[in-house]
Amino acid sequence: MKARLSWICHGPTEANRKGCFPDDEPLEDKAAQRAELSAARLGSIDGVWTSPALRARQTAALLGLEATEEAALHECDYGDWRGKPLAELHESDPAALALWMTDMDAAPHGGEPLSSVMRRIGEWMGAHLNDAGHIVVVTHASVIRAAILNVLKAPPTAFWAIDVEPFGLVEMTSDGRRWQLRFPKMTQ
Repeated sequence: MKARLSWICHGPTEANRKGCFPDDEPLEDKAAQRAELSAARLGSIDGVWTSPALRARQTAALLGLEATEEAALHECDYGDWRGKPLAELHESDPAALALWMTDMDAAPHGGEPLSSVMRRIGEWMGAHLNDAGHIVVVTHASVIRAAILNVLKAPPTAFWAIDVEPFGLVEMTSDGRRWQLRFPKMTQ
């Protein structure tokens, strides 16, 4: 049986709205009103994993999904940049920000380099290549970007060419040998 993997980005947070690097913040109060995705749209589900982050766990609960926390699915550790607005870093430390965005092994914030996120997610996907059934993962945009790059075997710099919005859904399938992107039909 083919494995189907549905990646869901957590719902909106104040950090999203303000253009800040995330910390372990909750969903915005209006997140429930903005949830356009429903568990019913996902169809039959055989298992659900979530990042340990509060916003991911709250998103799973909002969608009515009972999820198991998976440490490997955590957000990139942004170190000293957690909670800081991107615009502020453009002003206060543009060289460090530019380095981080062009060198995937750099971690000027003292946290986790993006290359580590990509490696971690690639390893997680490899460990689940032979899973069967429909698995849902509630996690973060950075994690979903890393998963897409893994499937496409795209260069790491393509990380910045992928936009994943709150409640965004990306689907993949596995035949036991490799993961591939899946674009489901629109349903009414």
